[in-house]
Amino acid sequence: MVNKKVFSVSELNAYLKGLIENDRSLKNLWIKGEISNFKAHSSGHRYFVLKDAVSSVRCVMFRSRALRMTFQAQSGMDVILRGYISVYERDGQYQVYVEEIYPAGMGALYLAFEQLKTKLEEEGLFDEGRKREIPFLPRKIGVVTSGDGAAWQDIQKVVFKRFPSAHLVLVPTIVQGDNAPREIVRGIQLLNKAAQVDVIIVGRGGGSLEELWAFNTEIVARAVYSSRMPIISAVGHQTDYTICDFVADKRAATPSQAGEMVVPVQSDLKRLIKIYQTRLQKSVNSKLDLVRQQTAYLRNSAPFVFPERLLRDRMQDLDIEKQNLERNAKGSLREFGNQLAFLTDKINMLSPFTTLARGYAVCRREKDNKVITASREVNEGEKVEVILAQGRLLCRVADNKEGEPGNGRRNRFEF
Repeated sequence: MVNKKVFSVSELNAYLKGLIENDRSLKNLWIKGEISNFKAHSSGHRYFVLKDAVSSVRCVMFRSRALRMTFQAQSGMDVILRGYISVYERDGQYQVYVEEIYPAGMGALYLAFEQLKTKLEEEGLFDEGRKREIPFLPRKIGVVTSGDGAAWQDIQKVVFKRFPSAHLVLVPTIVQGDNAPREIVRGIQLLNKAAQVDVIIVGRGGGSLEELWAFNTEIVARAVYSSRMPIISAVGHQTDYTICDFVADKRAATPSQAGEMVVPVQSDLKRLIKIYQTRLQKSVNSKLDLVRQQTAYLRNSAPFVFPERLLRDRMQDLDIEKQNLERNAKGSLREFGNQLAFLTDKINMLSPFTTLARGYAVCRREKDNKVITASREVNEGEKVEVILAQGRLLCRVADNKEGEPGNGRRNRFEF
Protein backbone atom coordinates (compact mmCIF):
# COMPACT_ATOMS: atom_id res chain seq x y z
CA MET A 1 0.00 0.00 0.00
CA VAL A 2 3.01 2.25 0.47
CA ASN A 3 3.65 2.54 -3.27
CA LYS A 4 -0.03 2.58 -4.32
CA LYS A 5 -1.83 5.79 -5.39
CA VAL A 6 -4.68 6.51 -3.01
CA PHE A 7 -7.41 8.72 -4.53
CA SER A 8 -9.74 10.93 -2.60
CA VAL A 9 -13.33 10.82 -3.73
CA SER A 10 -13.00 14.21 -5.37
CA GLU A 11 -9.85 13.15 -7.17
CA LEU A 12 -11.53 10.00 -8.40
CA ASN A 13 -14.55 11.87 -9.74
CA ALA A 14 -12.32 14.46 -11.39
CA TYR A 15 -10.21 11.73 -12.97
CA LEU A 16 -13.26 9.93 -14.35
CA LYS A 17 -14.67 13.18 -15.62
CA GLY A 18 -11.47 13.85 -17.52
CA LEU A 19 -11.50 10.37 -19.05
CA ILE A 20 -15.10 10.71 -20.23
CA GLU A 21 -14.76 14.24 -21.56
CA ASN A 22 -11.66 13.33 -23.51
CA ASP A 23 -13.40 10.41 -25.18
CA ARG A 24 -14.27 11.64 -28.68
CA SER A 25 -17.16 9.22 -29.05
CA LEU A 26 -18.84 10.75 -26.00
CA LYS A 27 -18.43 14.39 -27.05
CA ASN A 28 -21.26 14.55 -29.59
CA LEU A 29 -23.86 11.86 -28.94
CA TRP A 30 -27.33 11.33 -30.42
CA ILE A 31 -29.51 9.34 -28.03
CA LYS A 32 -33.11 8.14 -28.37
CA GLY A 33 -35.40 7.39 -25.44
CA GLU A 34 -38.44 8.36 -23.39
CA ILE A 35 -38.47 11.36 -21.05
CA SER A 36 -39.24 10.59 -17.41
CA ASN A 37 -39.36 12.74 -14.25
CA PHE A 38 -39.21 15.95 -16.31
CA LYS A 39 -38.70 19.10 -14.21
CA ALA A 40 -38.50 22.70 -15.39
CA HIS A 41 -36.52 24.48 -12.66
CA SER A 42 -37.17 28.13 -11.74
CA SER A 43 -33.63 28.88 -12.95
CA GLY A 44 -34.68 27.92 -16.46
CA HIS A 45 -32.69 24.68 -16.50
CA ARG A 46 -34.42 21.41 -17.44
CA TYR A 47 -33.77 18.15 -15.57
CA PHE A 48 -35.08 14.74 -16.61
CA VAL A 49 -34.28 11.05 -17.02
CA LEU A 50 -34.01 9.45 -20.46
CA LYS A 51 -34.93 5.78 -20.44
CA ASP A 52 -35.67 2.77 -22.61
CA ALA A 53 -37.05 -0.64 -21.75
CA VAL A 54 -34.08 -1.69 -19.57
CA SER A 55 -31.93 1.34 -18.67
CA SER A 56 -31.99 5.04 -17.86
CA VAL A 57 -29.57 7.98 -17.73
CA ARG A 58 -29.83 11.37 -16.06
CA CYS A 59 -29.97 14.44 -18.32
CA VAL A 60 -29.67 18.20 -17.85
CA MET A 61 -30.37 20.98 -20.34
CA PHE A 62 -29.19 24.40 -19.27
CA ARG A 63 -31.32 27.52 -19.67
CA SER A 64 -29.39 28.94 -22.63
CA ARG A 65 -30.11 25.77 -24.61
CA ALA A 66 -33.68 25.36 -23.34
CA LEU A 67 -34.65 28.82 -24.62
CA ARG A 68 -33.97 27.63 -28.17
CA MET A 69 -36.55 24.84 -27.98
CA THR A 70 -39.58 25.32 -30.24
CA PHE A 71 -41.79 22.93 -28.27
CA GLN A 72 -42.45 22.06 -24.62
CA ALA A 73 -40.90 18.78 -23.54
CA GLN A 74 -42.76 16.66 -20.99
CA SER A 75 -42.67 13.26 -19.32
CA GLY A 76 -43.73 10.31 -21.49
CA MET A 77 -42.54 11.94 -24.71
CA ASP A 78 -40.25 9.97 -27.06
CA VAL A 79 -37.37 12.17 -28.12
CA ILE A 80 -34.02 12.21 -29.88
CA LEU A 81 -31.42 14.42 -28.24
CA ARG A 82 -27.89 15.56 -28.95
CA GLY A 83 -25.36 16.20 -26.21
CA TYR A 84 -22.22 15.04 -24.47
CA ILE A 85 -21.42 12.86 -21.42
CA SER A 86 -19.68 14.23 -18.32
CA VAL A 87 -19.50 13.59 -14.60
CA TYR A 88 -21.19 15.71 -11.95
CA GLU A 89 -18.29 15.63 -9.51
CA ARG A 90 -20.24 16.41 -6.36
CA ASP A 91 -22.41 13.28 -6.69
CA GLY A 92 -19.96 11.17 -8.67
CA GLN A 93 -22.63 10.50 -11.25
CA TYR A 94 -22.31 10.78 -14.97
CA GLN A 95 -25.11 12.47 -16.97
CA VAL A 96 -25.96 13.72 -20.42
CA TYR A 97 -25.61 17.46 -20.98
CA VAL A 98 -28.26 18.11 -23.63
CA GLU A 99 -27.58 20.56 -26.47
CA GLU A 100 -30.63 19.89 -28.66
CA ILE A 101 -33.80 17.86 -28.33
CA TYR A 102 -36.37 16.82 -30.93
CA PRO A 103 -39.58 14.77 -30.77
CA ALA A 104 -39.11 11.31 -32.17
CA GLY A 105 -41.43 10.62 -35.11
CA MET A 106 -42.83 14.21 -35.17
CA GLY A 107 -41.25 17.43 -36.30
CA ALA A 108 -40.39 19.85 -33.51
CA LEU A 109 -42.03 22.78 -35.27
CA TYR A 110 -45.23 20.87 -35.86
CA LEU A 111 -45.36 19.81 -32.23
CA ALA A 112 -44.71 23.39 -31.09
CA PHE A 113 -47.50 24.55 -33.40
CA GLU A 114 -49.98 22.09 -31.89
CA GLN A 115 -48.96 22.89 -28.32
CA LEU A 116 -49.35 26.66 -28.79
CA LYS A 117 -52.58 26.20 -30.72
CA THR A 118 -54.05 24.17 -27.84
CA LYS A 119 -52.86 26.68 -25.24
CA LEU A 120 -54.27 29.75 -26.99
CA GLU A 121 -57.52 28.01 -27.84
CA GLU A 122 -58.05 27.15 -24.18
CA GLU A 123 -57.42 30.82 -23.29
CA GLY A 124 -60.18 31.91 -25.70
CA LEU A 125 -58.04 33.67 -28.31
CA PHE A 126 -59.79 31.74 -31.11
CA ASP A 127 -63.38 32.39 -29.95
CA GLU A 128 -65.61 33.38 -32.85
CA GLY A 129 -67.79 35.53 -30.60
CA ARG A 130 -65.00 38.08 -30.05
CA LYS A 131 -64.11 38.47 -33.72
CA ARG A 132 -65.12 41.67 -35.50
CA GLU A 133 -66.54 42.36 -38.93
CA ILE A 134 -64.31 43.93 -41.57
CA PRO A 135 -65.46 47.50 -42.44
CA PHE A 136 -67.34 47.61 -45.73
CA LEU A 137 -65.43 50.60 -47.11
CA PRO A 138 -62.36 51.42 -44.97
CA ARG A 139 -60.83 54.87 -45.28
CA LYS A 140 -57.30 53.58 -44.62
CA ILE A 141 -55.96 50.03 -44.89
CA GLY A 142 -52.85 49.10 -42.93
CA VAL A 143 -50.53 46.36 -44.23
CA VAL A 144 -47.81 44.58 -42.24
CA THR A 145 -45.56 42.61 -44.58
CA SER A 146 -42.27 42.79 -46.43
CA GLY A 147 -42.01 45.82 -48.69
CA ASP A 148 -40.05 43.75 -51.22
CA GLY A 149 -42.21 40.63 -51.11
CA ALA A 150 -44.76 39.33 -53.58
CA ALA A 151 -47.49 39.62 -50.96
CA TRP A 152 -47.29 43.45 -50.94
CA GLN A 153 -47.35 43.56 -54.72
CA ASP A 154 -50.37 41.22 -54.86
CA ILE A 155 -52.28 43.24 -52.28
CA GLN A 156 -51.65 46.53 -54.12
CA LYS A 157 -52.58 45.03 -57.47
CA VAL A 158 -55.90 43.60 -56.27
CA VAL A 159 -56.91 46.54 -54.05
CA PHE A 160 -56.23 49.27 -56.63
CA LYS A 161 -57.85 47.24 -59.40
CA ARG A 162 -61.00 46.87 -57.34
CA PHE A 163 -60.96 50.35 -55.79
CA PRO A 164 -58.49 52.77 -57.42
CA SER A 165 -58.98 55.49 -54.78
CA ALA A 166 -58.17 53.18 -51.86
CA HIS A 167 -55.59 54.35 -49.30
CA LEU A 168 -52.94 51.77 -48.29
CA VAL A 169 -50.47 52.29 -45.43
CA LEU A 170 -47.51 49.87 -45.41
CA VAL A 171 -45.35 49.10 -42.39
CA PRO A 172 -42.47 47.15 -43.98
CA THR A 173 -41.22 44.25 -41.85
CA ILE A 174 -39.13 41.15 -42.21
CA VAL A 175 -41.39 38.09 -42.29
CA GLN A 176 -39.01 35.24 -41.49
CA GLY A 177 -36.07 34.66 -39.23
CA ASP A 178 -35.44 35.14 -35.52
CA ASN A 179 -36.27 38.87 -35.54
CA ALA A 180 -39.43 38.57 -37.64
CA PRO A 181 -41.92 38.05 -34.76
CA ARG A 182 -40.81 41.25 -33.00
CA GLU A 183 -40.94 43.19 -36.28
CA ILE A 184 -44.46 41.98 -37.03
CA VAL A 185 -45.62 42.90 -33.50
CA ARG A 186 -44.05 46.35 -33.88
CA GLY A 187 -45.91 46.88 -37.17
CA ILE A 188 -49.28 45.94 -35.68
CA GLN A 189 -48.75 48.20 -32.67
CA LEU A 190 -47.59 51.11 -34.82
CA LEU A 191 -50.71 50.94 -37.01
CA ASN A 192 -52.91 50.79 -33.91
CA LYS A 193 -51.31 53.86 -32.34
CA ALA A 194 -50.44 56.26 -35.12
CA ALA A 195 -51.82 55.40 -38.54
CA GLN A 196 -55.58 55.73 -37.85
CA VAL A 197 -56.38 52.82 -40.13
CA ASP A 198 -59.73 51.00 -40.13
CA VAL A 199 -58.42 47.50 -40.85
CA ILE A 200 -55.03 45.75 -40.94
CA ILE A 201 -53.72 43.02 -43.25
CA VAL A 202 -50.93 40.89 -41.76
CA GLY A 203 -49.21 38.32 -43.96
CA ARG A 204 -46.67 37.13 -46.46
CA GLY A 205 -46.37 34.78 -49.41
CA GLY A 206 -46.09 31.02 -49.25
CA GLY A 207 -43.23 28.98 -47.86
CA SER A 208 -42.25 26.04 -45.71
CA LEU A 209 -43.32 25.64 -42.11
CA GLU A 210 -39.97 27.03 -41.02
CA GLU A 211 -40.34 30.07 -43.30
CA LEU A 212 -43.85 30.80 -42.02
CA TRP A 213 -42.88 30.22 -38.40
CA ALA A 214 -42.93 33.89 -37.35
CA PHE A 215 -46.72 33.80 -37.72
CA ASN A 216 -46.90 30.76 -35.40
CA THR A 217 -45.26 32.53 -32.46
CA GLU A 218 -47.07 33.48 -29.27
CA ILE A 219 -46.07 37.14 -29.30
CA VAL A 220 -47.54 37.65 -32.78
CA ALA A 221 -50.71 35.80 -31.79
CA ARG A 222 -51.18 38.02 -28.73
CA ALA A 223 -50.47 41.19 -30.71
CA VAL A 224 -53.19 40.22 -33.21
CA TYR A 225 -55.57 39.46 -30.35
CA SER A 226 -54.87 42.81 -28.65
CA SER A 227 -55.30 44.91 -31.79
CA ARG A 228 -57.97 47.60 -31.57
CA MET A 229 -58.50 47.34 -35.32
CA PRO A 230 -59.83 44.20 -37.02
CA ILE A 231 -57.10 42.11 -38.63
CA ILE A 232 -57.09 39.96 -41.76
CA SER A 233 -54.45 37.21 -41.68
CA ALA A 234 -53.08 36.42 -45.16
CA VAL A 235 -50.18 34.02 -44.65
CA GLY A 236 -48.97 31.65 -47.35
CA HIS A 237 -51.17 29.73 -49.76
CA GLN A 238 -54.58 28.06 -49.60
CA THR A 239 -53.33 25.03 -47.67
CA ASP A 240 -51.14 26.95 -45.21
CA TYR A 241 -52.61 27.51 -41.74
CA THR A 242 -50.87 29.46 -38.99
CA ILE A 243 -51.69 30.47 -35.41
CA CYS A 244 -52.15 34.01 -36.74
CA ASP A 245 -55.00 32.73 -38.96
CA PHE A 246 -56.89 31.33 -35.96
CA VAL A 247 -56.56 34.50 -33.85
CA ALA A 248 -57.29 37.04 -36.59
CA ASP A 249 -60.78 38.39 -37.20
CA LYS A 250 -60.72 37.00 -40.76
CA ARG A 251 -58.45 34.56 -42.59
CA ALA A 252 -57.57 35.04 -46.23
CA ALA A 253 -56.22 32.04 -48.11
CA THR A 254 -53.73 34.29 -49.91
CA PRO A 255 -52.63 37.94 -49.84
CA SER A 256 -54.60 38.47 -53.05
CA GLN A 257 -57.76 37.22 -51.39
CA ALA A 258 -57.10 39.62 -48.51
CA GLY A 259 -57.16 42.44 -51.06
CA GLU A 260 -60.52 41.18 -52.32
CA MET A 261 -61.92 40.97 -48.79
CA VAL A 262 -60.86 44.44 -47.69
CA VAL A 263 -62.48 46.57 -50.43
CA PRO A 264 -65.48 46.19 -52.73
CA VAL A 265 -65.30 46.70 -56.50
CA GLN A 266 -65.69 50.43 -57.11
CA SER A 267 -67.40 49.99 -60.49
CA ASP A 268 -69.93 47.62 -58.89
CA LEU A 269 -70.64 50.22 -56.20
CA LYS A 270 -71.19 52.93 -58.79
CA ARG A 271 -73.53 50.67 -60.73
CA LEU A 272 -75.40 49.79 -57.55
CA ILE A 273 -75.66 53.46 -56.58
CA LYS A 274 -77.06 54.22 -60.05
CA ILE A 275 -79.68 51.47 -59.62
CA TYR A 276 -80.65 52.81 -56.20
CA GLN A 277 -80.78 56.35 -57.57
CA THR A 278 -83.13 55.26 -60.35
CA ARG A 279 -85.34 53.38 -57.91
CA LEU A 280 -85.41 56.35 -55.56
CA GLN A 281 -86.31 58.73 -58.37
CA LYS A 282 -89.14 56.45 -59.50
CA SER A 283 -90.41 56.16 -55.95
CA VAL A 284 -90.34 59.96 -55.48
CA ASN A 285 -92.09 60.56 -58.82
CA SER A 286 -94.74 57.97 -57.97
CA LYS A 287 -95.32 59.60 -54.60
CA LEU A 288 -95.54 63.05 -56.20
CA ASP A 289 -98.08 61.78 -58.76
CA LEU A 290 -100.21 60.35 -55.97
CA VAL A 291 -100.06 63.61 -54.03
CA ARG A 292 -101.00 65.55 -57.17
CA GLN A 293 -104.02 63.32 -57.72
CA GLN A 294 -105.12 63.71 -54.14
CA THR A 295 -104.65 67.49 -54.35
CA ALA A 296 -106.70 67.67 -57.56
CA TYR A 297 -109.46 65.59 -55.99
CA LEU A 298 -109.60 67.82 -52.93
CA ARG A 299 -109.49 70.97 -55.05
CA ASN A 300 -112.54 69.79 -57.04
CA SER A 301 -114.48 68.61 -53.99
CA ALA A 302 -117.58 70.48 -52.78
CA PRO A 303 -116.00 72.14 -49.72
CA PHE A 304 -113.39 73.84 -51.92
CA VAL A 305 -115.72 74.62 -54.84
CA PHE A 306 -118.71 75.73 -52.70
CA PRO A 307 -117.29 76.64 -49.29
CA GLU A 308 -120.40 78.69 -48.42
CA ARG A 309 -122.48 75.49 -48.43
CA LEU A 310 -120.30 74.02 -45.75
CA LEU A 311 -120.60 77.22 -43.70
CA ARG A 312 -124.37 77.30 -44.23
CA ASP A 313 -124.81 73.78 -42.98
CA ARG A 314 -122.58 74.48 -39.98
CA MET A 315 -124.60 77.65 -39.17
CA GLN A 316 -127.82 75.62 -39.25
CA ASP A 317 -126.24 73.04 -36.94
CA LEU A 318 -125.23 75.89 -34.64
CA ASP A 319 -128.82 77.21 -34.47
CA ILE A 320 -130.13 73.77 -33.62
CA GLU A 321 -127.54 73.32 -30.90
CA LYS A 322 -128.38 76.78 -29.52
CA GLN A 323 -132.10 75.93 -29.33
CA ASN A 324 -131.33 72.62 -27.62
CA LEU A 325 -129.09 74.41 -25.15
CA GLU A 326 -131.74 77.06 -24.31
CA ARG A 327 -134.42 74.41 -23.92
CA ASN A 328 -132.24 72.31 -21.67
CA ALA A 329 -131.23 75.36 -19.64
CA LYS A 330 -134.87 76.39 -19.05
CA GLY A 331 -135.80 72.88 -18.01
CA SER A 332 -132.89 72.75 -15.61
CA LEU A 333 -133.75 76.16 -14.11
CA ARG A 334 -137.39 75.13 -13.66
CA GLU A 335 -136.35 71.93 -11.93
CA PHE A 336 -133.95 73.80 -9.69
CA GLY A 337 -136.72 76.34 -8.86
CA ASN A 338 -139.10 73.58 -7.81
CA GLN A 339 -136.45 71.99 -5.63
CA LEU A 340 -135.71 75.39 -4.05
CA ALA A 341 -139.39 76.03 -3.28
CA PHE A 342 -139.73 72.57 -1.73
CA LEU A 343 -136.71 73.08 0.47
CA THR A 344 -137.89 76.60 1.42
CA ASP A 345 -141.25 75.22 2.60
CA LYS A 346 -139.52 72.59 4.68
CA ILE A 347 -137.25 75.21 6.22
CA ASN A 348 -140.22 77.48 7.00
CA MET A 349 -142.09 74.64 8.65
CA LEU A 350 -139.18 74.01 10.94
CA SER A 351 -138.32 77.66 11.51
CA PRO A 352 -138.97 79.09 15.04
CA PHE A 353 -140.10 82.33 13.43
CA THR A 354 -143.09 80.52 11.92
CA THR A 355 -144.04 79.34 15.40
CA LEU A 356 -143.72 82.90 16.74
CA ALA A 357 -145.96 84.15 13.92
CA ARG A 358 -148.73 81.89 15.16
CA GLY A 359 -148.82 83.76 18.55
CA TYR A 360 -146.20 81.92 20.49
CA ALA A 361 -143.29 83.61 22.26
CA VAL A 362 -139.85 82.73 23.60
CA CYS A 363 -139.02 83.69 27.17
CA ARG A 364 -135.46 83.84 28.51
CA ARG A 365 -133.69 85.23 31.56
CA GLU A 366 -132.13 88.60 31.11
CA LYS A 367 -129.02 87.87 33.13
CA ASP A 368 -127.77 84.86 31.12
CA ASN A 369 -130.16 84.68 28.10
CA LYS A 370 -131.18 81.14 29.07
CA VAL A 371 -134.50 80.08 27.49
CA ILE A 372 -137.15 79.46 30.19
CA THR A 373 -139.33 76.41 29.73
CA ALA A 374 -140.75 76.14 33.30
CA SER A 375 -141.92 78.77 35.84
CA ARG A 376 -139.67 77.36 38.53
CA GLU A 377 -136.62 78.43 36.52
CA VAL A 378 -137.23 82.10 37.51
CA ASN A 379 -137.87 83.86 40.76
CA GLU A 380 -140.30 86.64 41.60
CA GLY A 381 -138.85 89.99 40.80
CA GLU A 382 -136.35 88.58 38.31
CA LYS A 383 -136.20 90.22 34.89
CA VAL A 384 -137.02 88.20 31.82
CA GLU A 385 -137.09 88.92 28.07
CA VAL A 386 -140.09 87.83 25.98
CA ILE A 387 -139.36 87.45 22.23
CA LEU A 388 -142.41 87.87 19.93
CA ALA A 389 -142.89 87.46 16.21
CA GLN A 390 -142.36 91.22 15.98
CA GLY A 391 -140.27 92.83 18.70
CA ARG A 392 -139.50 91.85 22.28
CA LEU A 393 -140.71 92.74 25.84
CA LEU A 394 -138.64 93.22 29.00
CA CYS A 395 -140.68 92.06 32.01
CA ARG A 396 -140.29 91.50 35.73
CA VAL A 397 -141.78 88.39 37.33
CA ALA A 398 -144.56 89.40 39.75
CA ASP A 399 -145.84 85.97 40.58
CA ASN A 400 -144.31 82.49 40.09
CA LYS A 401 -146.67 79.58 40.21
CA GLU A 402 -146.24 76.10 38.78
CA GLY A 403 -148.88 74.60 36.56
CA GLU A 404 -149.54 72.67 33.37
CA PRO A 405 -149.98 74.54 30.09
CA GLY A 406 -153.62 75.32 29.35
CA ASN A 407 -154.94 74.73 32.89
CA GLY A 408 -155.75 78.39 33.52
CA ARG A 409 -152.86 79.02 35.89
CA ARG A 410 -150.45 81.66 34.69
CA ASN A 411 -147.30 83.48 35.81
CA ARG A 412 -147.79 87.16 36.17
CA PHE A 413 -145.36 89.62 34.72
CA GLU A 414 -145.01 93.32 35.22
CA PHE A 415 -143.91 95.32 32.22
